[in-house]
Amino acid sequence: MSNDLPKQAETRSAAETLSPSVDSSEIVNAGTPAIQAAAQQADEQIDIELFGRVKLRVGQIESAEKIEKSKKLLKLQVNLGPTYGKRQILAGISQFYQPEELVGRKIVVVANLKPAKLMGEESQGMLLAASNQDLSVLNLVDPGQDLEVGSEVR
Repeated sequence: MSNDLPKQAETRSAAETLSPSVDSSEIVNAGTPAIQAAAQQADEQIDIELFGRVKLRVGQIESAEKIEKSKKLLKLQVNLGPTYGKRQILAGISQFYQPEELVGRKIVVVANLKPAKLMGEESQGMLLAASNQDLSVLNLVDPGQDLEVGSEVR
């Protein structure tokens, strides 16, 4: 394995990101109750046992398409390897990424998240992304290309 750092994700600008565990109608901008509640919980500490229950895996996006009637959601088909298989993941990233530029990209996914319904579609996981405080920039967490699909992220 190379000592090179993974290539930096391309910086995007727009207004928000979306968590499948949150009703998409609650997330509009940084002033919404959902964002404020998340900020208040940011200082809450968890123990290592609770963190250990979160299963983070490297996935590879096999297809991506916009969700009709949604300004923010993309529907992704993601391969998480032999243990977790293929999953459909909905992500509020369409203001930052075009579907065609995501195909083939490796991402980090919360593989054991309870499925959620968004816009009538089931999301079976959550991708990890980082954003600035006002949500004008969002970058997908990039595990690099050296790791195999399904690799555990620790």
